[in-house]
Amino acid sequence: MTRRRTLSVLIAGSAALAVSASALNDHAVAQPAPATTHHTGTLPDGATWIADVPARWNGTLVLFSHGFGPLVAQNAPSKGSAAALLAQGYALAGSSYDPHGSMWALNSAVADQMGTLQAFGERVGKPRRTIAVGQSMGGLVNSLIAQQGRGKIAGAATFCGIVAGGVDLNDYQLNAEYALTTLLPQAAGVKIRDFASEAEGAASGQALTKAVTAAQSTAAGRARIALAAALLNQSTWATGATPPAPRDYTSQEEQQARTLTSGQLIFIESGRYALAKAAGGDSGSNIGVDYSRLIRRSPHRRQIEFLYRKASLNLRADLSALNHGTRYASEGDSLNAMRRTSTNTGRLPLPELTVHTVSDQLVPVEQEATYAARVRAAGDSAMLRQAYVAAIGHCAFTDAEYVAAINTVDRRITTGRWANTTSPALLNTTAKALNLGPARFTHHHPSPLLVQPPA
Repeated sequence: MTRRRTLSVLIAGSAALAVSASALNDHAVAQPAPATTHHTGTLPDGATWIADVPARWNGTLVLFSHGFGPLVAQNAPSKGSAAALLAQGYALAGSSYDPHGSMWALNSAVADQMGTLQAFGERVGKPRRTIAVGQSMGGLVNSLIAQQGRGKIAGAATFCGIVAGGVDLNDYQLNAEYALTTLLPQAAGVKIRDFASEAEGAASGQALTKAVTAAQSTAAGRARIALAAALLNQSTWATGATPPAPRDYTSQEEQQARTLTSGQLIFIESGRYALAKAAGGDSGSNIGVDYSRLIRRSPHRRQIEFLYRKASLNLRADLSALNHGTRYASEGDSLNAMRRTSTNTGRLPLPELTVHTVSDQLVPVEQEATYAARVRAAGDSAMLRQAYVAAIGHCAFTDAEYVAAINTVDRRITTGRWANTTSPALLNTTAKALNLGPARFTHHHPSPLLVQPPA
């Protein structure tokens, strides 16, 4: 019962932050339901898999990797996209991942997905081609499948993915949590790691939320919230049709605080337990982190400096307090475990299209810049294309945007070249033609994640 209650908190927190595309998808033209055959099975580790195959299968399988949450098999990113893909002739498959493991399922997810592909081939027939598709944590899984999938996977479409990997995720979240507990008197003493349960993590998240709510009432509190939000790579656009003006630093901070107090901190702290469970300890570390250096590199530096001046606070003093405060080290072999299971190398032997909303409160769009740099360093930039959607929220895509991206990857596999198919204009044209809801692809150039690189 404790686990179920905690899962409810996790899911509720995520839902509060993710601006759903369901209302937009309600305006889509209904797709005729094709005759399909549903398959289920169980893998050796206990993971379940499901598949749906249309009567007129086109020979292509969409292998879907689901995100962080209950370990239940899913085979498409949304109900509407599933119906549309089946109508186009695609088969769909996906696994639950190991049900005995952590919700951070990277220890088994890639193997379970490849096991699902094999089981599908034995049950239904070998696909002519397979497109790997992933969402959120499943986006990280998908990047690893793409990295390892030569000869089995033809291409990949990755949505709202944690593509910078689990090591960076743990580190920048730790930096922000540490800043809150060090700089906000209301958060002093709140535990930020080494939780014995999901419930304990959720309780810490609630305590941090309460502290941010109280701090928001003072100019000093608002300045320090902005600093912590920058370390979290937090977007300054959480509500409204358009983001605050570039120099409207007060409104930007209000939107950051709104996000932090709307369930984000509960979700992060609860999730930290799951990552540590998977890695055998918390891999997060701020050993050697220079917080002054990080803030100098932050795209929100001017906002922070403005709010500190407005509060008559000494920014250098606060950064010095962070630099001379508590240091946390990676525990045991957890860092190696996260590098081994939850970090991609940037090697990309097959075409991949990643898609992200420009303002994602749970998985910052800056993940994409870090991933692109990693792929570039590996010499595989020609294989990667990245697209952005002008929307707020985690995985807040319309069915049209999901299907257009998958169709674009399929076209790349067929033709052997990207050409200009991933430009916002052509992606919007492709999406609008589907009659599945709005198309909002746009130009965007995110900064790299604000996280100290390894020495």
